[in-house]
Amino acid sequence: MKTKIFITGSSGFIGFHVAKKFLEKGFKVCGFDSMNNYYDVNLKKSRLKILRKYKDFLFIKGNIENEKSLYYSVNKFKPSFIIHLAAQAGVRYSIKNPKIYLNSNINGTFHVIEAARKFKIKHLIIGSSSSVYGANKKFPFQEIDKADNQLSFYAATKKSSEILAHSYSSLWNLPITMLRFFTVYGPWGRPDMAYFKFTMKILKGKKIDIYNRGKMYRDYTYIDDIVDGIYKLLKKIPSTYSKKKFKNDSLSSVAPFRILNIGNTKKIHLLDFINGLEKELNKKVKRNYMPMQKGDVHSTLSDTNLLRKITGYNPKTKYKEGIKKFLSWYKNYY
Repeated sequence: MKTKIFITGSSGFIGFHVAKKFLEKGFKVCGFDSMNNYYDVNLKKSRLKILRKYKDFLFIKGNIENEKSLYYSVNKFKPSFIIHLAAQAGVRYSIKNPKIYLNSNINGTFHVIEAARKFKIKHLIIGSSSSVYGANKKFPFQEIDKADNQLSFYAATKKSSEILAHSYSSLWNLPITMLRFFTVYGPWGRPDMAYFKFTMKILKGKKIDIYNRGKMYRDYTYIDDIVDGIYKLLKKIPSTYSKKKFKNDSLSSVAPFRILNIGNTKKIHLLDFINGLEKELNKKVKRNYMPMQKGDVHSTLSDTNLLRKITGYNPKTKYKEGIKKFLSWYKNYY
């Protein structure tokens, strides 16, 4: 019998790629997505259209904030695993619309965790974010570092969901992995992300806004590397005894719970990334240098040694190659 996976946010950027990977590997996938209009719904519909071509894909339009709809869907599909990637994304949007983040990222995630407990899921994987490290000055970020100084409400909701997940894992012996994503980019990406907006404006000959005058660094992680890490992690189920296997990790000795970084482990200067876009597009970039934005962080850099020890994770895509692949998709799609 084929293994069943329930994926929330399956029409989103990461969720779409993850669902596609598992379908290609012979799994049965139920995608659950609200198809909201935070960004272009047509892009979400295009992703969904691709997934619907697979005979082992089932789609349910639903909202994680609606617990009855979520529980009914999980119970009907009867998955062994849940990958929870539905969330209200975006650091800047969270400053003006905090309530949406509270409802989706905290209440919605609670419903997913409760569903995993209720229906005895073997392994629940939840998407978190590198933004939880906030104002930390020590690089690279390690899972054992303190993460108490979030700079945006988005980051605060992600940190809150990690804490909720740990408590449930401890109380109910529920295996949970939290994945802290580091600036994911690539084909079928999110139009609200900087590299996507840069591309759109450069091609239209418009000025791009560059915050902190470009003095920022990001651990840009190509989508295929993220997907590969999640695929390898699915059946590496955490246990309360994992502490004996790995030193200096984030695993709890009282719960089958862990937090893992998933990034490219390279710190790329924002201006280098923009120069890469300029070179590949063969268009001069008109630049509008701006001060640092509220809620933003100066730098991110991941230490992924723990994920590598558990799964053999090895990100392969260099940012210049990733830019080429993204632009090839972008020109073809738009």
